[in-house]
Amino acid sequence: MTEISGTLSHIVFRSEETGYTVAVLDTEGERISIVGKMLSCSVGASYALRGDFVVHPKYGEQFSFSECESRMPEDIEGILNFLASGAIKGVGAKTAALIVEAFGGDTFSVLENEPERLLEVPGIGKKKMEDIASSFGEQRVLADIAVFFEQYDIGLTEVRRLYNVYGKDTVERIKAEPYAMVDDVFGVGFIRADQMAKKMGVDPEDPMRIKSAAVHVLKETAANGNTFAPKEDLCRMTAQMIDVAQELIEDALIELMFEGRIRIEKLEGRDVVYLMAYFRAETEVAGDIVRLCGCTPKMIDTDTDVLIEQSGIRAGIGFSEKQKKAISTSLSSPVSVITGGPGTGKTTVINGIMDILREAGLKTAIAAPTGRAAKRITETTGYPASTIHRLLEYTYAEDDENLRFGRNRENPLDVDAVIIDEMSMVDLLLMQALLRALPDGTRLLMVGDADQLPPVGAGNVLGDLIDSEYVESIELKEIFRQAEESLIVVNAHRINHGEYPVANEKDKDFFFVSRDNEESMVRTVVDLVANRLPSHYTQFDSLRDIQVMTPTRKGNIGTRNLNVELQAVLNPPAPTKAEKKFAGRSLREGDKVMQIKNNYNIEWKLIDTFEEGQGVFNGDMGIIDRIDSEYGKLTVIFDDNKYVTYDFTELDQLEPAFAVTVHKSQGSEFPVVVMPVSWLPPMLATRNLLYTAVTRGKELVVLVGSEKRMDAMVDNNSIRERWSGLGVRLKALLDQAAGNNYQV
Repeated sequence: MTEISGTLSHIVFRSEETGYTVAVLDTEGERISIVGKMLSCSVGASYALRGDFVVHPKYGEQFSFSECESRMPEDIEGILNFLASGAIKGVGAKTAALIVEAFGGDTFSVLENEPERLLEVPGIGKKKMEDIASSFGEQRVLADIAVFFEQYDIGLTEVRRLYNVYGKDTVERIKAEPYAMVDDVFGVGFIRADQMAKKMGVDPEDPMRIKSAAVHVLKETAANGNTFAPKEDLCRMTAQMIDVAQELIEDALIELMFEGRIRIEKLEGRDVVYLMAYFRAETEVAGDIVRLCGCTPKMIDTDTDVLIEQSGIRAGIGFSEKQKKAISTSLSSPVSVITGGPGTGKTTVINGIMDILREAGLKTAIAAPTGRAAKRITETTGYPASTIHRLLEYTYAEDDENLRFGRNRENPLDVDAVIIDEMSMVDLLLMQALLRALPDGTRLLMVGDADQLPPVGAGNVLGDLIDSEYVESIELKEIFRQAEESLIVVNAHRINHGEYPVANEKDKDFFFVSRDNEESMVRTVVDLVANRLPSHYTQFDSLRDIQVMTPTRKGNIGTRNLNVELQAVLNPPAPTKAEKKFAGRSLREGDKVMQIKNNYNIEWKLIDTFEEGQGVFNGDMGIIDRIDSEYGKLTVIFDDNKYVTYDFTELDQLEPAFAVTVHKSQGSEFPVVVMPVSWLPPMLATRNLLYTAVTRGKELVVLVGSEKRMDAMVDNNSIRERWSGLGVRLKALLDQAAGNNYQV
């Protein structure tokens, strides 16, 4: 192995995720082309590299290095170049020049040992001084940590995540327990940890490995929407994944149970396994539904029929008989559900209920799972709505795994009634938090469309509540005259009933553009969004009003490809737009992005009122406002006017949203929806996925692709049943109350 040293003069290529770098190193005698992985890479910085000279068939002789040691430059020019390179957050070219002018050859000594002296430099205050010192120290520590992880093929993004969790003790922590990172570090899964553990010499049958694998499979099961896994399936899947005997998996499950990390239950005659959080949530939700159903809510003295008639007079409408029944049921029942498709008057019913409760002097809160859905409720009902998280007053918690809400059993909501809209999106853990905050006697009304896709999170709360028959449930089916004029509404119901949609009628709102191959579909989708639709419907903005949806992330019509194609047209590169390359893509000022992970701790400010708070949630969408490479920050303005700043190490929480999956669109409405329709695996090409996509469009829906494939989606009414025990538990409680001997 050969060692060379010198100053980096030019970067040819660099991946921020993997650290793979092609650059030019100036040594004392010559300029050498180098290739290898580097934690940080700054023009002007000095490095000692160990590796071998190789001859590339295309690029000629290169020095391929496997070890890299950063050496701080000693001459004034080198120090200035290093500081101006952006390696240290908060230091750009101007600040670098001022620092070097003040301290000369002692600059690095000052940064490391006397950072408070930076206050002597014009323009540097206390906060900036602390940021510079912290970033400089972090670079030194990260370099040492990265050297250790390089041998295990752990990339720079993951190294930074590990460092953010474990700090300077990262190496010692992972040496002692390599599988700890699976639970502690977002984005570092079992597979990566297992590969590293194998290289470290961990026995394949080590109980630590087997337990981590079993928990990983349970988490994957939950990520697919299930609250538990049948024990037999869990053992089989885990054994196959890590190639060990199933008996060892069963032994590991017993250990995990005694450690309190899982729960093994017998449900409908079979053994099932829960992660402890989901077991507690499921049993709590069932218990709280029973508790609320057993209480008498604050009564309204006036006859219900009279109240409904008076409410209709105030609103200038006449309620249908089914709507009257829905309103009456919700007023007389402690817990109730109202379901129905688009155009069936769910919003009218909510308005009527809210009006009656307000006239009766009852304090009522209305909320939805997402900011977009809450905003839409406010616009359509006139009543102020919030997200469920905000209603429950989410508070800062160090541990993201345990949601902390200001409203809970000890500090319940001070309301007489709560209405939750878009209930199909509410998962088990959010339902648990909501019910904890409802005191005895609170009316709970849940409104949603049971035919929508189930929530992204684990559980099937709305479906389970309806199927259990434990709570009062009313389904609205009649499409009202005004809604019948919309082909979006008509086709949504046709699709839901297994009938093919009708399209392309003059002056209507539902169109189908036939294309026979995916390349043509993509070109047409891009052209529709960028040119044809905004030129014909001038009220629609390509970026803010038109949303491309697709059933899949992969392939030509998947979000990954569509986002690249749409970004190139809707927000192309420009000298005035800063960019940041991350995870193989370019994030650019002006890009439409989506939050893909609940981040309960990140801070936000409202642009208009300057109100401050915390929490951005999975599915929230916004526009990148500013990218600051000097400080390593990216700022997004979300649809609800939240102004949120991300560190570059947090960018894995964002992804482009010019195109989104249908699953991610739940709870949102968009003025215009455009969706490609092509061949998809049967599990994706389903009726309820098409139905969900169509119902997201408010004023216009355009499908592009194969009519045959669209018809096949309508024909495919297979719905993958989720493993969920909530309905089973409620049915058992209902049967017990009726005197039947039902075995859970």
